[in-house]
Amino acid sequence: MKDFKPFLQNAWEKAGFQAFTDVQTQSLPLVLEGKDVIAESPTGTGKTLAYLLPLLQKADEAITNPQIVIVSPTRELVMQIHSEVQKFTEGSALSGASLIGGADIKRQVERLKKHPQIIVGSPGRILELIRMKKLKMHEVKTIVFDEFDQMIKQNMKSLLEDVVKTTMRDRQLLFYSATMPKIAEDAAREIANEPTIIRIKRSEETSRVKHLYVVGELREKLDNVRKIVKMDNVKAVAFMNDPFRLDDMASKLQFRKVAAGVIHSDAKKQERAATLRAFRQGKIQVVLATDVAARGLDIEGLTHVLHLDLPETVDQYIHRSGRTGRMGNEGTVISLVTPNEEKKLLQFAKKLGIQFEKLEIYKGALIEKKPTPAKKKRPAFTARKKPR
Repeated sequence: MKDFKPFLQNAWEKAGFQAFTDVQTQSLPLVLEGKDVIAESPTGTGKTLAYLLPLLQKADEAITNPQIVIVSPTRELVMQIHSEVQKFTEGSALSGASLIGGADIKRQVERLKKHPQIIVGSPGRILELIRMKKLKMHEVKTIVFDEFDQMIKQNMKSLLEDVVKTTMRDRQLLFYSATMPKIAEDAAREIANEPTIIRIKRSEETSRVKHLYVVGELREKLDNVRKIVKMDNVKAVAFMNDPFRLDDMASKLQFRKVAAGVIHSDAKKQERAATLRAFRQGKIQVVLATDVAARGLDIEGLTHVLHLDLPETVDQYIHRSGRTGRMGNEGTVISLVTPNEEKKLLQFAKKLGIQFEKLEIYKGALIEKKPTPAKKKRPAFTARKKPR
């Protein structure tokens, strides 16, 4: 960090970071040179700072118009990135503004009047403010698409292209995601100018995360969540596939004396914030969420990710599991599966090159699954000989 501006060095030291992660090491020189980049790196490996540090290093504090626009698909991720912008611009003349759908647009217009240089927002709201001529893009040097694969999955490609078209032709485009399937990479290549590809493998960065699984009947899953949450120092997010079952499952856990909360994708901003605040304060032991609702969640000290419902794809498994063990910290991922689901889970393990450990819950602890003892064979019946 010695070559970075003093305010960035101070923020880095204050955050307690020591060395760059793999994605940061590879990204920094490319972003500083102004290259277009398509980067795939596991969740929790420091992707945000991989692009934010070099962009803030390049930003001109004397220019009082937006220079950097960061686009993200969920309000949680927008707020998370904006929080990092605030931390890493402290002590400088740079400032940021967050622009999300569902919030008061008049307040956002007022924020733009304060001349922030870094804009973080959702695609729809950013384009809306551009068309209102409230967000001026003529000085924008770089656009970042964070969690780009999700925006493509949500059919936002044309909307993103419309945002890009409002900038000068020599702008830089950066595409970052934990997973970059071919459809997303092809879409990025169409928009970008001779992009450099970065692919970070799941190596030392994620080796401190344990991947465990417990086999049981469907009716046992909820009680297994209760047992896991009651173990020492567990702070967990439990993922489900069906958003309409979240409240019912949370109520059943609460009936079993578990402090459970829910994150709905369609919940109001204040409700979601209140749930996360209670979770961080330890008033809630486990939060139930779907993949969409939990996108971008970065909860410090999250110890466990529970797959209450088995993910449908490997990418889902990666994104969910990446909520714990971030930036090299320890974490535990536990999949609760039925005997029929075990085969699919082990297919995920093979594709990911990860060893999954099969455990069982016994007397409030996770122990190694013991083989069922073979039944003793009963001796064959032999007729007694009659005495002579």
